[in-house]
Parts: sequence; C-alpha cells; structure tokens
Amino acid sequence: MKRKRLVQIGGGIFGLVAIAIILWFGVFTSADSREFAAVIREWHEKIEPETSGRGPALSSSLTFAKTGGIPKELEQRTAEFSYQWPDKLFLSAEVDGESYHIARDGQEVRLFVPYKDMAIVGANDVPRFSANPESIDSIELADFSLPVSSSQLLLLPALVKVEKSLTQGMEPFYYVTPKPLAAKKLGLPEGVTFSLLLDYDTKHPRSIRVQDDNELDVQVWFSEWDIDENPDARIGWKQVDGDLPNPERVALSHLAKFVEVTLKNLNSRAEPLPPEKGERELVARSGDGRLEIWDGTRVLWLKGTPEEMGTQHGELLAEEIREVTDRILYGIGVGSSFGKGRWFFGEIEEAESRLHPHTDPRFFREMDALALASGLEIEECRLSNFFPELFHCSGFAVHGSATVDGKIYHGRVLDYMRGVGLEQNAVVMIVQPDEGNAWVNVGYAGFIGTVTAMNEKQIAIGEMGGRGEGNWDGKPMAQLMREVMEKADTIDEAFAIMERGPRTCEYYYVISDAKSGRAVGIAATPETFETIWSGETHPQLPHAVEDTVLMSAGDRYEELVKRVKAGHGTFTADSARELMTRPVCMTSNIQSVLFAPDTLDFWVANADSENVASHTRYTKYNLQDMLKPETDLTQN
Repeated sequence: MKRKRLVQIGGGIFGLVAIAIILWFGVFTSADSREFAAVIREWHEKIEPETSGRGPALSSSLTFAKTGGIPKELEQRTAEFSYQWPDKLFLSAEVDGESYHIARDGQEVRLFVPYKDMAIVGANDVPRFSANPESIDSIELADFSLPVSSSQLLLLPALVKVEKSLTQGMEPFYYVTPKPLAAKKLGLPEGVTFSLLLDYDTKHPRSIRVQDDNELDVQVWFSEWDIDENPDARIGWKQVDGDLPNPERVALSHLAKFVEVTLKNLNSRAEPLPPEKGERELVARSGDGRLEIWDGTRVLWLKGTPEEMGTQHGELLAEEIREVTDRILYGIGVGSSFGKGRWFFGEIEEAESRLHPHTDPRFFREMDALALASGLEIEECRLSNFFPELFHCSGFAVHGSATVDGKIYHGRVLDYMRGVGLEQNAVVMIVQPDEGNAWVNVGYAGFIGTVTAMNEKQIAIGEMGGRGEGNWDGKPMAQLMREVMEKADTIDEAFAIMERGPRTCEYYYVISDAKSGRAVGIAATPETFETIWSGETHPQLPHAVEDTVLMSAGDRYEELVKRVKAGHGTFTADSARELMTRPVCMTSNIQSVLFAPDTLDFWVANADSENVASHTRYTKYNLQDMLKPETDLTQN
C-alpha cells in the first residue's frame, strides 16, 4: 500500500502540466544535476521508503570536522548511529572518555550512561510531576520524515546548480548551489552551498559540508557504512536493548522537551547592547505593574500582594518566563542528569519537598499566580525557582578609606551558566510588596527569589555558591536573600535573618549597609555561620585590606586583592566596576552589578554571545528615582 505523499503527480490537466515540466527539465538541465538528483533519490528511498513497513537499517559513524556556526565543542567529536524508518534511531557517543547511548524505539526513548550505571526509559504512562499523579501528558512521537517527497525530488535538477569533479581516487564530488527561488522557498540561509563526496565503489556518502555567506561551515565525515535490508534488523540497538541495568521510567514528554529545547538553543544568541542614548519605552501594563525598555534593557515594576505581583510578572513577561523555564528545567536540568547519573526531576522534586516546609507561604502564592498568568504548570514554576544551586562567583565591598568619597561600592560578579539563554531574558525588577521594604532584584524572567539585590534602606547583598548540595532542609537560598531585602533595615537585622535561617547547602554572602558604613562577608552552611567584617582575615581569605570585604576563590581572589591594594583610596564607581573584569570574573560570567547604596545608584551588565558580562555595557539606574510615582519618573 502506497503512503500518502506530500505531492501527488497525475490526474487531469495538472498531471499533463507536471509531465511537461519534467520533460522540459530533462532537456534543459545539466547531466551533473540529473546525476546528482538520481543519487539523492536513491538515498531518499533508503531513508524514507515509498512502501509501507520498515526501511533498511542504516548504520555508520560520523565525525564533525568543521563546526562553524554550531557549538565548537562538537569539533572532532565522533558518534555512531543506526537508523530505520519510520521510528527507530540509535546514537552512541563518547565524551571525555565516557560513553553515552540513546535510542528511540517506536514510542519509547531509552538512555544508558554505563559509567554512571544509569538507565532511563521515557514512556507515556509516567506523570510529569510526582507531586501531581494526574499530570500524565501522553505525546505521540511522529514518524521520521524528510522535508521533501521523492516526487518533489523529480524537480531537483531545475532547482540547484551542480558542479561535479573527481578526486584523485576517482571519487565523485558534487558542489551544489540552490537557485535563489528554491533557497527562499526552502528557508535556506543566504548563499548556502552543499558539498557531497561519495565512495567510489558503493556511492555511500563519505563527507557532507554545508556553508553560507555568514559563519556557517559544518563538515561531517562518514565511515563504516552498513546497510541491512532485513526489516527486523537490530543493528546498533544492542547497547540499550533488552535488560538495561535498573532502568528508571520517566515521562516521555520530558525527554522530548529536552531534545526540542537543546536544538532550539544551538543557534540562540544574545546580541550586544548598543551605546546608551537615554531612550525609554513603555511596553505594557498589568494592574499596578508595568514593563519598560530602557536602552535595550527590560525594567519591570511589580507592586501589591503576592497574587498581584505574580500576576503582573506573568502577564508582562509570559513569553520570556516560558523560555527561561524551558531552558532551566528541560535543557540544563534534564541535561545535567547524564553527568550526575541521577534523573533531574527526581532530584529537584526531592529538594522542593524538603524546602517546602521552610518556605514563606507568600512566595508560593506569588509563584502560583505567576504560573497561572504566564501559562506554566504550577509545578514547573515552583521547581524552576529552586534552580540556583551552584554559583561560582566573586563579591566585594570597598568603602571608607578605600574610596575617594568614603562611600560604599558593592560589587557582585555572577559566574554561572553563560550561554544557556538566561542573559537574553535578564530583567531589572523594582519590587514593591504590600508588606516590607521596596527593593531591586537584578535577575531573570520568572524568578521571584534573588541572588543580586539592594533595598530602599540602603542594604545590598550578593552571594557565592559552595558545596553541600543535597542539604535542603531549610529556606531556599534565593528566598532567604529576598527576606533580607524585605525585612532588614540595617546590616545587623540582615545579619540576624541570615544567622537565624534555617539555611541550606554552603553559600557565601557579602552584605553592605550605607547608613552604618559597614560591610560583612558570611560563610554559611546549615550548621555553621562564620563572618569576616571589613579589614579582617579568614583562613580562606588571608589578605586583610582596610575598609574592604573581598570574597572570591583561588587565583581570582589573589587578583582581586592585588587590584584593591593597588587602587586603595582612589576607588570611584567607574574604577570599582573595573575590579570585576577578567580574570576576577570567569568565562562563565553572566551578570555583573555594582551597587552604590549611599545614593541608591546601581549599574548592571549582562553577558552577550560575544563577551562576558564585565566586558559589556553597564546600564545605570537609581532605585530612589524608580520608586517615585510614574509621572515624576517620566519628568526625570
């Protein structure tokens, strides 16, 4: 039985016209084009046969020789694969000397990480969230399908320009350029070209290269082709077939989402910001909240009860919130499973269940309203808000004799997950809750906790992550920091909130207070609470510098100390920002912020696809002005 094709030729006047066109192509197209089209049609039949049933099992190994325009980490990487139409695929790759296997078999997906003794089977009868047994999301994985049919390939000779040459080994080499109309219709990049090298004897592809007028230049080499016409062939599936070691059944939709998000992120870019021009645009309103764009940066005002602020946040940044959540949960989260050897959703759900009793109910009210307004599942919103587990960062406060004017300059360097999509969704949030202090949260769409903040009482705070992952019987770190912002008017009150906890894992904090002119560093675990006040030393921070708190690690700490000693007594806002440049910040530096609590000025820089945050444009804001009525702010 023939399958329904995308295009059918035959039938009345349309069939006659189609036949005439094909005959015309045969006369006026080149022999090289027709020969190339015949090769492509032959492989099309192998990849997606005309007849019903299973196609042949195709197996080979591939190596990325060139990786222009795609992640450079793929260069010289080799993978083995097997494919059988319509719904079987196997991939095996080695990363840092360890093997990873993944296979699709009909409506199941299987993963096996031998060195972690980890095996996963994605199926449709598993709830997406363990806390909600009703969250079954049955999906149907579509059959593999090529973008064109074999009938459409009859037109190929007229749609491309083909130049054929022979290598010294007499292997045919085709250089293919789509004609402008064909490229446009197929959505191909401008100036794209394809190069195909075939084996002399078998005519199997040996190399495929794709280039365009920009940075795309990808070349893949194939070797060890094996084609088994047996429809029951099982080539390549043996590594993940049969008795997997203690397989864990997980939601198939989570694995499908992981693939979707990962592929989407391959070409994601954060464009550099243009020079500041003082431009400001109102984008939208929601209740007492609003979203504005200031010189290319998002500024979000949230005001009211937890439900009101969650609704404002969700309505004004719905698209950005869903994108961040997808990348955190289904991209980074699921992807981390294979390195840890533990299924991410099981781990994060365990964390959430242990953090839940210690979390302020107001935060859950805000998260749930945000989820409803943005189109997320409540579980997705809650779990994604517990993601900041390991930050490798730096922080400092210089004041008094260290600065020109005696004011405090509090720097915060966030080194974490650059390039995964957070920087495209950075937001400066002006938060005015119905209970507690107003404050600025320098963060990302969808996150109601904070790791970088300053309140109207001139208290600033930043953190560094340490070890102790799994010690989750306490308040979530990002929400403990928010509690400081909303409840502390002095550094002593902030100190007391942090000391009281209960705390989770291992974190380091820098807190500054312009009113008292003091700053403190804190090293905290669930059981311990150590402090280092300005000018003091610690075994891990051995260099005392008057009127400074300097927190970093290794060579980055040594460089920070060296810079502060060299500039002591001369620091201004401009020179304090320079303290955060490489190598004090890492290559993962996604956000850098300088707070001036005396004046409530603050400067924010976010990484782009070309530069770490500390080497991009800083945008200046003032919290005092941003808390004024909107009419007053407009006049400024």
